[in-house]
Amino acid sequence: MCLILFDIDTSKEFKLTLAANRDEYFDRPTSPMAFWEDAPQILAGRDLKALGTWFGVSRNGRFAALTNFRDLTQIKTNAPSRGEIIPRALEFKGPVPTFLVELHKKADQYSGFNLLTGEAKGPFFWYSNQDGKIFEIPPGVHGLSNHLLDTPWPKVARGMKNLNLIIEKENADKKAGPDEAFFDLLSDRTRPEDHLLPDTGVGLEWERILSPLFVSSSVYGTRSSTLMRIDANGTIRVRERTYPLVNTDLPEDREFIVTPGS
Repeated sequence: MCLILFDIDTSKEFKLTLAANRDEYFDRPTSPMAFWEDAPQILAGRDLKALGTWFGVSRNGRFAALTNFRDLTQIKTNAPSRGEIIPRALEFKGPVPTFLVELHKKADQYSGFNLLTGEAKGPFFWYSNQDGKIFEIPPGVHGLSNHLLDTPWPKVARGMKNLNLIIEKENADKKAGPDEAFFDLLSDRTRPEDHLLPDTGVGLEWERILSPLFVSSSVYGTRSSTLMRIDANGTIRVRERTYPLVNTDLPEDREFIVTPGS
């Protein structure tokens, strides 16, 4: 994924709310979210080139989401695919912190990445091989793009602000709002002014292209959006919206409910 906005324990109804966009080249083959035939415990979309994924949930209630760390000077030649980290996290038999300790031992083999993961009832953790720390995330609204957690890139700051507004409205109304509020947030194509953009080595034109929450260009852009909400009982509801590569087609939605232990 390239943008993950999430709220921990601010909602009166949900332990975790996560809204995220996956950006990728349009010619990279992908399958939509489903339970994998070769790993039936894993619910995820799949990169059909490297056979990994960017976000997934396991039947036992663990989730994991990954973003690349964007720094062209740190790309490792012949490094393993970062997408393999998600299934490893989901299938690991021990506690999440133990997995992160094991991951840290080999994390320098990969190009830069961020990993957000946890069990349905918490706690939730962030790990990046850019600083090597295993961090238990505190309650509140957070954002993660292609830098470190809560780095205030314009898209992250804008997304966090608007996610907080949605959660506040739900709390005031004392009920969950429509999913479309989150997908509208993720569809924001607003481009910030040039002086606000980060410099990650891709050049100004690409910094502009990559700066909105929803990315659009002729060769690369937002391929799917994901909404995950975990209630106080640990029930996970995931809705994925995939965007067509042909403008005449409509987006496709799919929804899954995972009840750990059932």
